[in-house]
Amino acid sequence: MTMPEAGQPAPTFTLPDQDGRDVSLADLRGRPVVLYFYPRDDTPGCTTQACGIRDRWAAFEGAGAVVLGVSPDTVDSHADFVAAHGLPHTLLADPDRDVLEAYGAWGEKVLYGRTSVGVIRCTFLIAPDGTIAKVWKRVQTKQHADRVLAALADLQGA
Repeated sequence: MTMPEAGQPAPTFTLPDQDGRDVSLADLRGRPVVLYFYPRDDTPGCTTQACGIRDRWAAFEGAGAVVLGVSPDTVDSHADFVAAHGLPHTLLADPDRDVLEAYGAWGEKVLYGRTSVGVIRCTFLIAPDGTIAKVWKRVQTKQHADRVLAALADLQGA
């Protein structure tokens, strides 16, 4: 499946969070949603990315954004990851990869010259009306939070 583009409706979904509660994109209408896909809990790049959001949390809250991280990890793995790093945002478990595939975040990727199949680290900014406002197809973990916050500011100014 190809990645949805800016201007298209965001694919809807319902997934369990780190506490086992269902989170539905449809229930978040009216607020901007930062939806990011990452490979695995507690790995170096994923921890850098998640902690970058944590460290700028006041700015995300100030923008009124809902932040959702999605990986194929389990609810229990997410709960451990949140607890270990004091993450304030929601992590969603997608072990069947249905949402990963709907967003084009599962597929072939090349790392250090080797091709494999797995999670493609990408982020979608979903506008309050449910359309995709911006897509980052290849995320750099260290700059992720700042880039998303800049796009949130642009979205609010639009």
